[in-house]
Amino acid sequence: MTSHDAAPLTQRFEQDRPRLQAMAYRMLGSQPEAEDAVQEAWLRLSRSDADQVANLSGWLTTVVSRICLDQLRSRGTRREAVLGDELTASLPAPRSDGGDPEHEAVLADSVGGALLVVLDALSPAERVAFVLHDLFAVPFDEVATVLGRSGDAAKQLASRARRRVRGAPGVERNPDRQRKVVAAFLAASRNGDFAGLLALLHPDAMLRADAAAVLAGAAAEVRGAAAVAETFSGRAQAARLALIDGAAGAAWLVGGQLKVVFNFTVVDGTVTAIELLADPAVLDELDVELLPSAR
Repeated sequence: MTSHDAAPLTQRFEQDRPRLQAMAYRMLGSQPEAEDAVQEAWLRLSRSDADQVANLSGWLTTVVSRICLDQLRSRGTRREAVLGDELTASLPAPRSDGGDPEHEAVLADSVGGALLVVLDALSPAERVAFVLHDLFAVPFDEVATVLGRSGDAAKQLASRARRRVRGAPGVERNPDRQRKVVAAFLAASRNGDFAGLLALLHPDAMLRADAAAVLAGAAAEVRGAAAVAETFSGRAQAARLALIDGAAGAAWLVGGQLKVVFNFTVVDGTVTAIELLADPAVLDELDVELLPSAR
């Protein structure tokens, strides 16, 4: 690429830089790491045949997002936030100006640093899906491309992240503590310890099941701690403690094949929501890591 050819490309990239920088910062929670991610995207662009890229802004969004996703996954356990526990009360509306980079940078900055505390409680895939779709209005088909999953799976990730963000105050951000709550819940379930289950459930706890789980006999929705405890008491005998896309949950396997996953939302040491997923297409795209049971 000659310097003459590079000039308009550099100008185009600089127009997108504020949006990319804000997006990467929300994903990574670190300004230096965000700058590195955006710079890496520029290096990849400069080495590519940019004339063949029909939508440069979309291409850059995908590249930066994948770089951020790789960095989040490489961290292993999510870092502890140091920004304090106060959370923002509201989120900005999705962009409606057709994609003006300056507007989008201001939009992302308006979320406030406190949201980063909540985002640290999400798995890498949840965080990327939420930031792209809910904060930057990236369509789900593009989010799916970034994550390497189907559109339905991308929607599921963003929906789960959204519920956790909305229940932000007290959301458990320490993976070990989150794991202990889920492990205790599974133990109480297996032992038929109704009182123990009640103690671990928020009074307004809710159990939801997807269509495939309902077809298999699960209730579509169960509301209230007592009803959820009744549903689980004496059950979950074969459920295994697991990380579901990096978050503590449970998995049920038959003959080594994944049949159902249980997504848990833990707030202030209690379970506020459990989601049963049994759709094979969704299960195939989940990152499930079985953990040793703490008995």
